[in-house]
Amino acid sequence: MIRTKRLNGDPQLHCCVAVDADKLVVLQFDDIALLRCHQICNLCKLSWLIRQQYRYGKYAVSLDQTMLYDGCHCDHVHVAAAQDGYDFFLLHIQVFQSSHSQKTGVLNDHLVVFYHIKECHDQLGIPDGDDIIVAIIALPLSIALALASGVGPEQGIYTAIAAGFVISFLGGSQVQIAGPTAAFATIVAGIVAKSGVEGLAVATIMAGIILVVMGFCHFGSLIKFIPFTITTGFTSGIAVTIVIGQLKDFFGVTYPAGMETIETMQKLKAFAAGFGSVNLHAIIVGVVCLAILIVMPMITEKIPGSLVAVIAGILMVKFLPLHVNTIGDLYTVSNKLPAFRLPVFSYDVIQGSLSDAFTIAVLAAIESLLSCVVADGMIGGKHRSNTELVAQGAGNIISALFGGIPATGAIARTAANVKNGGRTPVAGMVHAVVLLLILVVLMPCASWIPMPTIAAILFMVAYNMCQWRTFVRLTKTAPKSDIAVLVLTFFLTVIFDLVVAIEIGMLLSCLLFMKRMSDETGVRSWLYVEEVEEQKRKAQEARKAKKAGKELSVEEAQLLAAAAEDEEAAMKEQARLREIPRELAVYEITGPLFFGAADRINQIETREETKCLVLRMRAVPAVDSTAMNSMVALYERCQKNGVTLILSHVNEQPMHVMEKAGFVDMVGRDHFCPNIEAALDHADEVLGK
Repeated sequence: MIRTKRLNGDPQLHCCVAVDADKLVVLQFDDIALLRCHQICNLCKLSWLIRQQYRYGKYAVSLDQTMLYDGCHCDHVHVAAAQDGYDFFLLHIQVFQSSHSQKTGVLNDHLVVFYHIKECHDQLGIPDGDDIIVAIIALPLSIALALASGVGPEQGIYTAIAAGFVISFLGGSQVQIAGPTAAFATIVAGIVAKSGVEGLAVATIMAGIILVVMGFCHFGSLIKFIPFTITTGFTSGIAVTIVIGQLKDFFGVTYPAGMETIETMQKLKAFAAGFGSVNLHAIIVGVVCLAILIVMPMITEKIPGSLVAVIAGILMVKFLPLHVNTIGDLYTVSNKLPAFRLPVFSYDVIQGSLSDAFTIAVLAAIESLLSCVVADGMIGGKHRSNTELVAQGAGNIISALFGGIPATGAIARTAANVKNGGRTPVAGMVHAVVLLLILVVLMPCASWIPMPTIAAILFMVAYNMCQWRTFVRLTKTAPKSDIAVLVLTFFLTVIFDLVVAIEIGMLLSCLLFMKRMSDETGVRSWLYVEEVEEQKRKAQEARKAKKAGKELSVEEAQLLAAAAEDEEAAMKEQARLREIPRELAVYEITGPLFFGAADRINQIETREETKCLVLRMRAVPAVDSTAMNSMVALYERCQKNGVTLILSHVNEQPMHVMEKAGFVDMVGRDHFCPNIEAALDHADEVLGK
């Protein structure tokens, strides 16, 4: 038995096939449907049987020889297996002739063995040098993001190791790479400044618990209810805050003593106040490193530009007469392994960290699932959102317990993993292990990295995440309401913080959504024949006036629009007129009846001669309690005026709400009709017609 790897990275596939003159027996074919004792008369049928194995999967199987008939003694055929255009491996089917002249069993005539001719490591998820590249990319980013978050450089690597390994091991995405991200930098920096590292650890653990609960409660799909304008707005805003936070190190500026530099606007004010202390040497190092970061992807993508920039920055400071602050000048760098440490929990600490924990949890959920969506598009896969939330929660808990900071799926590192051949969670775990080795062996060298180099790396991170093209496109093409949400979220993120931006952005989005839904809800009365004729006459007069070049009044313009709408609706529905008595009034309600549209019910009026009111509700998908209260008020008004209320075609959800509220029993179940024809017939009975 020869072992081969499953194409999709699942447990190993075991194949052993035995063939005689008439039968094919698959002894073991993992979890794919087994073939047993299928009749074959030639190797063409063998190809057909193999095709049946993969017919409903992602795999395509083909033979390089298709004209193989009975009696053909060809020694072999080649089978190529591919998925979504990627060549995974080449299988060779070898036929061994038996030395026995008599058939003594199935295995005695021919033996067919599947084995590898070629393996594509990048598709099978076998760790190789490409996985190390992802770790090398993550190294300077982890250090830079840790410094931007107001913690030590090693804490960024602790995060990438602990959270990265756990999230890859438990995650719902095959290729997700997790670690510290730019989205958290400003939030974490604010928490550290306010509550210290201890408060950050408590908030991160609580955020992890919230994420686990969200996953078990199947909240993964709820992320779709966060509008794209909000995510684009705060992402662009975070990019701007990162740039503002790194201006100090890029220009070598010293903040004036005594100035607070916690908030983004405070940092900008302090930078402006200390601009006179600009260090030309720092600018030189920063510009050179930034140029390397821009040019390197154009030259090659095999060597990370951030690594080249770090090496160049170190060499410039070491061998040139440049006086620039390095990480070692400002921070104590340690190569110690992360140690387990449980923070102190108390009621006051938990209460003070609760809002920060929710912020971290929501942001981690949004960014990780967005990263999963991006990865799905790159590999043609599908992630499990709830599993990913549980993994993110577990990863953040472990990260905090081992001295790390909040982590989430990193879109840039995930994309690098995919581009470098990662297709299984093994790549993410290898990335964490390699970072662990780098931490032990090379971390002391991190103290040589100049601060302008770190600033340049973060400038590129900010540029890559700012989505300025998407931002500009939305401002040109999106509805005005969406533009308002986008711009407001962006400025609130920059001026205040992410929490305020998301809260107000979501509130505004909800209000605008409710406004749109209320606009979709309408109440329209059926017209009597004479009223229709009167409207037609007035509309005809308006048309003549328009043709004559006369300026139409507002009423005339409305009449023309209504007439056109009525004609279009009549053409679409091919409705026929039905004669109804003056004592009967019919209203048709369209759209959801919720609190934002409940006032539409108040538009329903009855005349003195009205004795029966029919509400046609076929186009009402949902009703809430506020609308239900308005319906009750309408029924009471009808009762007071001696009008019988009849409802036509009430859908499932509205009917359920009405039954629960007692409205059905109040009106009478016999007054609920399945369609408009039945409702009109019932109205005739009520009126004695």
